[in-house]
Amino acid sequence: MFWKSVVFKLWLTIIMLVAFVLLILTVLLLEFFENFYVEDAEMNLLNQAESVQSLVESHENEDVSIDTVNQLMDPSTRVTIFFDEHQYWQNDTYEEYLEIEPTWFITQSDISRVFSHGEHIKEISTLPEANEDIIIVGVPTHDERGAIYVYQSLNVVEETTEQTTNIILLAASIAIVLTTIFAFFLSTRITAPLIKMRKAASELARGEFHTKVPVLTYDEIGELANSFNLMRRQLNYHITALNQEKSQLSSILKSMADGVITVNRKLDVLIINPPAEQFLEQLVYENSLQKDELPYELKGYFTQVLANEEEHSTEIVVQGRSYVLVMTPLYDDSVVVGVVAIIRDMTDERQLDKLRKDFLANVSHELRTPISMMQGYSEAIVDDVAETKEEKQELAQIIYDESLRMGRLVNELLDLARMEAGHIQLNIEEVNFQHFIERVARKFINVSTEQNIEFDTHISIKDQFVNIDPDRIEQVLTNLIDNAFRHTDVGGLVKVNVTEQNDSVVVEVQDNGSGISEEDLPFVFERFYKSDKARTRNQSKKGTGLGLSIAKHIVEAHNGNIYAKSKYNEGTSFTFTLPKS
Repeated sequence: MFWKSVVFKLWLTIIMLVAFVLLILTVLLLEFFENFYVEDAEMNLLNQAESVQSLVESHENEDVSIDTVNQLMDPSTRVTIFFDEHQYWQNDTYEEYLEIEPTWFITQSDISRVFSHGEHIKEISTLPEANEDIIIVGVPTHDERGAIYVYQSLNVVEETTEQTTNIILLAASIAIVLTTIFAFFLSTRITAPLIKMRKAASELARGEFHTKVPVLTYDEIGELANSFNLMRRQLNYHITALNQEKSQLSSILKSMADGVITVNRKLDVLIINPPAEQFLEQLVYENSLQKDELPYELKGYFTQVLANEEEHSTEIVVQGRSYVLVMTPLYDDSVVVGVVAIIRDMTDERQLDKLRKDFLANVSHELRTPISMMQGYSEAIVDDVAETKEEKQELAQIIYDESLRMGRLVNELLDLARMEAGHIQLNIEEVNFQHFIERVARKFINVSTEQNIEFDTHISIKDQFVNIDPDRIEQVLTNLIDNAFRHTDVGGLVKVNVTEQNDSVVVEVQDNGSGISEEDLPFVFERFYKSDKARTRNQSKKGTGLGLSIAKHIVEAHNGNIYAKSKYNEGTSFTFTLPKS
């Protein structure tokens, strides 16, 4: 608003100061001029009275002197001449209200002193009937027998004073107007750079650090503009540095695999990165809490760290995943102002530990059985338990089969280790995929006939060439088809479907056997993992638990993908994809 602006305040201050000075000056000037004009009028009347006195005494003929006085006197001035107290004369005037009875001069004590004491008088008096103020001057005659009174209305002086007053007031009004113009000009000159600095400050508050205030003068306002521009540059530099640090910190936090949460003493979240957000979402979902609510379990940990002012670590399980929380007090100098929590997903490490333990247990279990059988049957031969040649031959055949089984297990372990280490070597060839599938399928025709299981292949692609390692892909197909036969009952169906999808060739090995349970399905491609062994129809043909894991590595080495679908007691479908040539 205008009346709250600096321009209005500065203008009002200057106007009030000038008005006050002009008021005092006007009052003093009016008083001075009023006294001056009264004194001037009195002096003028006194001079006229003395002139009349000289004129009257210099002419012996009274008529001549009176006529001369009538000619010399101003029409606004009247003269009363007393030759003695009983003989007088008054000149003619157009102002009838100035006519005064001669006796009035004698009866007024202040005025009659001219007769009684022979003094000169200068008085301001009021006419007895007209109620009019007059200036009257009286001088005695040289013989001191008479007196000469000259007087005029005070209105003459007041008119002159009024004219002077009007001139003074006009001059004061002009001075006020000029002062107003000057004040607005001065205040505008002063406030214009301030307004620019205010706009620049507003833009600065909105984050616009490139606005520069022009320096138009070299006075204090110019120095203020220079200081403002210097402050703007410093703020721009520091804000840019802070933004860079904040961006770097944000990038570091976002790129961290571990979750980070920082809270203050009120347990309000200050900093959080995406892994920590995912952890909180899982924890909130598991505990059925509000979305923005910090779980009570974390609040308890954070409160404990704030109270003890020492590091605390714990491990919790959320939605089947293991997380390790390491919480440390956050210090500002020596005062604890919050807590920093590092959240590390240890699920894979825990799974690897479990797999390592299971691997040792599975290898020990897989080797123990053939070793035990070989040891038992060899002892039987050494102790001559087998008496006939046929019995010894049977025991030797069992020992030979178990040694082959141990050899397969060791070879598969070596192959799997090389694959997992990235040392798998592929001999890529351009293969007609239809002929390749038909060749592999012919190997299982006799198996299908012997086990009374229907075996069918359906190939929807013709003359499609694919760059693969045929031996490795045949190993995958053989493993999948063999598993299908081993888990399919008599009269069942095993089917191989080959289709194409976009830029890939899709191979599906499907059976209607016992299927895989839902809890076992996610782990079928892990080493030594075996689902319920009772589901295997042919107990004499036991697998090592490494085939599917090897198949997965071979397919992925070909830049393909493999997955399984199954319903318990309804059948299983293994599907893998290979890119086209």
